[in-house]
Amino acid sequence: MNAAAPRANGTRRQFVRHAILIAAALVMIYPLLWLISSSLKPENLIFHNLGLIPEKLQLDNYAQGWTALRFSFGRFFLNSFFVAGMAVVGNLLSCSLAAFAFARLNFRLKKLWFVLMLGTLMLPYHVTLVPQYILFLHLGWVNSFLPLIVPKFLAIDAFFIFLMVQFFRGIPREIDEAAIMDGCGPWRIYWRIMLPLSTPVLATAAIFSFIWTYDDFLGPLIYLNDMRDYTVPLALRAFVDATGESRFGQLFAMSTLSLIPVFIVFLAFQRLIIRGVALGALKR
Repeated sequence: MNAAAPRANGTRRQFVRHAILIAAALVMIYPLLWLISSSLKPENLIFHNLGLIPEKLQLDNYAQGWTALRFSFGRFFLNSFFVAGMAVVGNLLSCSLAAFAFARLNFRLKKLWFVLMLGTLMLPYHVTLVPQYILFLHLGWVNSFLPLIVPKFLAIDAFFIFLMVQFFRGIPREIDEAAIMDGCGPWRIYWRIMLPLSTPVLATAAIFSFIWTYDDFLGPLIYLNDMRDYTVPLALRAFVDATGESRFGQLFAMSTLSLIPVFIVFLAFQRLIIRGVALGALKR
């Protein structure tokens, strides 16, 4: 029997597999490519030509979109970066403290509190939406960034707590015992030992926290009424209904720009994301 036949069959199967994967990738990435292409087309050609190559370049969409609203888009980017940055700081501090308590300390009803914390993972965000709004309304926080930032300092993201608990449990307890013999208390063990050893999981939580907060539309829509405080997703919505006319060319141009920070964060830290999630998942 000719030995070349099995090798040819293997090559053919590999070719078919790669062709299917490339076709699936093109289907998935086509909307993104069409968005970028449409941001470079004249307004009247966007929906008449669904191809990816513009017949005529319209770079003015970017310049006009940047200043089309009452405030420039730079202000909306600053608002988004501020809210997302504070959310990252709040989540890292509060969630790591809560995770340290669950993983390393002993206190009454610890298992019950941990189960309740995990139960909040299954609680839809919309269930708590109305009570939270009423609470923040009575506190006078509506139409400010406080409802978007303060809860992040109260360890409300159970996913990050669970991820960190799994990671902390994998760190040998002998380290704690040695630190206690040297006179360290729980706070110094947390700050001086656990946090420096937890860089991968902290980086993962920071990246996800930034991306999810930066992309959030519902929270800012509910709590922010003044355009001065709009984040990028809210500002993009203003292109559709602010004047009754949709300016899709400018909308697509600003949408393309809004993707750049998330794209940069993901490209720069994708190894840390995968490493942190994998380490958290593999720990007992």
